[in-house]
Amino acid sequence: QVQLVESGGGLVQAGGSLRLACAASARTFSRYTMGWFRQTPGKEREFVAAISRGGGTKLYADAVKGRFTISKDNVKITMYLQMNSLKPEDTAVYYCAVKNGPYASRQGHEYDYWGQGTQVTVSS
Repeated sequence: QVQLVESGGGLVQAGGSLRLACAASARTFSRYTMGWFRQTPGKEREFVAAISRGGGTKLYADAVKGRFTISKDNVKITMYLQMNSLKPEDTAVYYCAVKNGPYASRQGHEYDYWGQGTQVTVSS
């Protein structure tokens, strides 16, 4: 069973920054590609960012490109989402997820395991 634990969410003013973390096991890191998704009430879950298993490929949604950075630390066995220049429309529950295989993907249905989510609220 793959366990993912997100942290780092909270309340921030527009223009501020937050860093989300997703802790996983070493086995998860070595086998899976990882990504971030977000969801607001009444809306479908949307892709935010993904990083390939080897870390060489990073994908971003157009809405966050240039503001968010995905990374992974193989020593700490943790994936991060650095979020800068936050906007009220970034308010959502953010989920980390993993999928089998080496290639990053924007498609949520390809991901096999999900964390419990962490709330990010950006005030105007």
